[in-house]
Amino acid sequence: MSDQTPLPESESPAKLSGQEPLFIVFNGGSGNDDSSSTLKKIQELLDQAGRTHTVLAVDQPSKLPQVAERAVKMATEAGGVVVAAGGDGTLNAVAAAVLPSGLPFGILPRGTFNYFGRTYGISRETEEAVASLLDARIEPVQVGLLDGRPFLVNASLGLYPQLLEDREAYKQKLGRRRWVALISAIVTLMRAPPQLNLELSSRGQRQMLRTPTLVVGNNALQLEQLGLPDVAHLDDNRLVAMAAKPVGTLALYWLMVMGAMSRLGEAANVVSFGFDTLTVRLRGGRRRIKVAMDGEIFWTRAPLVFSVSPRRLQLLVPRDDSRLDRA
Repeated sequence: MSDQTPLPESESPAKLSGQEPLFIVFNGGSGNDDSSSTLKKIQELLDQAGRTHTVLAVDQPSKLPQVAERAVKMATEAGGVVVAAGGDGTLNAVAAAVLPSGLPFGILPRGTFNYFGRTYGISRETEEAVASLLDARIEPVQVGLLDGRPFLVNASLGLYPQLLEDREAYKQKLGRRRWVALISAIVTLMRAPPQLNLELSSRGQRQMLRTPTLVVGNNALQLEQLGLPDVAHLDDNRLVAMAAKPVGTLALYWLMVMGAMSRLGEAANVVSFGFDTLTVRLRGGRRRIKVAMDGEIFWTRAPLVFSVSPRRLQLLVPRDDSRLDRA
């Protein structure tokens, strides 16, 4: 299933003076370092640069949307920039508040994988990230929507949300390390995942799909690392859907290996395609389903509608190309 969508009209990025006040939503629960020392370092660097800033600290994830809305209100009144400091889930929550406002959006990534930040060359290292924030230009970037709710990296249903949920449980016990995510995935795949019976509709075309998981991607770096050739669709104002055909546990392990080798696109058991709008219905009488968006898990009702936001996020990216960091 595929479609051709014209590129959106060019957007003229807003200009920065470099003196806009920064309103930083800081999630102390993100990352695997000491949050208090990280916050202190950020404030010291901004003070040294003489940059006006206000920190809005969050100690509970449930408060992120409320605090993000407050940051947007303050930045709107002061002609400032909203900055999210945390993992992909934090960036998602703050971006959701910023997107309708059109305000400039900066990030100080603190997550384990940092796909969104790395895609745009923004380092996870505090000093580099702050330096890039202080010498930035604006780049309008594409945002995906699931039932109108924004996502930056991916949105998924089925096995992938279960993998994320189990990974978080293991990280609570063993710490936020990449090897913990690998162990968690191996254990999760040992259980035979249930199969979803889906009806996919896009531009008048319908397709029936039986799969353990459906993932919709909006992040070039993640798709490239998996080895999916469909990454080019992101340049055409589209998203990329990927799903595994019904397979056993051993085949799922092999798909995980192929993904780690950046060769998932070569796997015969993987289906992927680009689209601008995709409606997903659940067959078999199901109405509610667990979904994940940028690592955050919640329940929603079918049908699910995936699309590209008509507005772009006004992201601050490093002005100096030598600072770019996608490692």
